[in-house]
Amino acid sequence: MLLALLSLGVMVADHREGLMEPVRGALSTAVQPVRLIAALPSRLLDTADHHFASRRELIAENQRLQERQRIQQARLQRLDALEVENIRLRTLLESSYDLDRPILIADLLQVDLDPFSHLIEIDKGSRAGVRVGQAAIDGSGVIGQVDRVTPLSATVRLISDPSHGLPVRVNRNGLRSVLFGTGRLDTLVISSLPNNADIEPGDLLVTSGLGGRFPSGYPVGEVRSVNTDPSRPFSEIEVEPRGALGQVQEILLIADPEESTVD
Repeated sequence: MLLALLSLGVMVADHREGLMEPVRGALSTAVQPVRLIAALPSRLLDTADHHFASRRELIAENQRLQERQRIQQARLQRLDALEVENIRLRTLLESSYDLDRPILIADLLQVDLDPFSHLIEIDKGSRAGVRVGQAAIDGSGVIGQVDRVTPLSATVRLISDPSHGLPVRVNRNGLRSVLFGTGRLDTLVISSLPNNADIEPGDLLVTSGLGGRFPSGYPVGEVRSVNTDPSRPFSEIEVEPRGALGQVQEILLIADPEESTVD
């Protein structure tokens, strides 16, 4: 009872006079390190959680930016492809300005570049007016002629096919010959001109119109080399095709091949 009364008296005096304030201050100072140590794990956890949360946000933001970048790159690539396609189509259409007959644009469906048979399949057939023998060109020159036709598609034999022969003439002087495929997309040959024929590297070869298949005057290729051998009666002449035989995507079909003029 005495201790209880004494405690009660001390509390009343402390409440009114603040007698225990110095003691409380000293005890608070003494136990402050203990409080800091006790609070340290919680602070570390809060700091770590904030750090990992920020890192997760940064990672998520980085992933979003990367995905956006990929999308933009894909769009840019598509725009580049559309620009190239637009240029190619414009060149293709411009090459038809001098045509005095209807033309038909066809897209590539399939390629068969067997060494012994250079064939491509296009998406236009007899229903679109395609006929066997029609001349096929691109924006740079002659690439082949229609070999087979079905109602919805057709097969074009490229001029690089070993079995294909094309009547041509030298644009510089009108010298005529026949150009043959070699099975290589970058090389055609003439093997029927004598050693003294007036033909030289750099000469442009164009269609002669003979044979009634190809209209006259379309560029076919450029003479790359002329090899003569005194022991042989004919020169070996290599020609580089003008048309992009290995990059065909769209082609022009010249209508009504049977109406071609013959030189």
